[in-house]
Amino acid sequence: MLKIWGRATSANVQKVMWGIGELGLPYERIDVGGPFGKNNEMPYLGLNPNGVVPTLEEDGFILWESNSCLRYVASKFGPGRLEPSDLRDRASAHRWMDWQLTTAGPAIFGMFWGLIRTPPEKRDQAAIDKSRAQTIACMTILDSYLADTAFLAGDDFSMGDIPVAIITYRYYRLVENRPQMDNLERWYRAIEKRPAFQEHVAAIPFV
Repeated sequence: MLKIWGRATSANVQKVMWGIGELGLPYERIDVGGPFGKNNEMPYLGLNPNGVVPTLEEDGFILWESNSCLRYVASKFGPGRLEPSDLRDRASAHRWMDWQLTTAGPAIFGMFWGLIRTPPEKRDQAAIDKSRAQTIACMTILDSYLADTAFLAGDDFSMGDIPVAIITYRYYRLVENRPQMDNLERWYRAIEKRPAFQEHVAAIPFV
């Protein structure tokens, strides 16, 4: 059975849990990080020396880095489903997973931290505004790409959609008066209907 170490409210943990939910896999999740602590002490550091979540454990195999954990789950349990069978579609899924890590995630970080994790009297409005502009720019790129494809790796939902959709969920929660993006809206509304998204993302406290 898969064991996932990490609190349910972590966006990175949600990536892995959503993938597990899509495939209907049995799992055990253990609260670590945030208000639960334990991530910067042993024995957790023996599993993940970075002290961050999630960490995946299966039959003595230990894996960390959220997108790597999601790739592992998709490759082992969801080939042809979460992991596209076609090489080019699979490469496209990987591309968007990397884009989430290098571009979209860093863009929205300042806004999320400023609006959700920082008391109003301590907020850096300039940093929040900069993050908002960067995030809208990312969503504009995504909207343009989705003009020609149903999902990020072709006609079918895949692992490539999961990390990007979690960022998009935060975008919809945080950005008011959003510019109209019809392709993004169509894709995100399809994402919202997925039971695993509802269970492991939308139903979780946004903190």
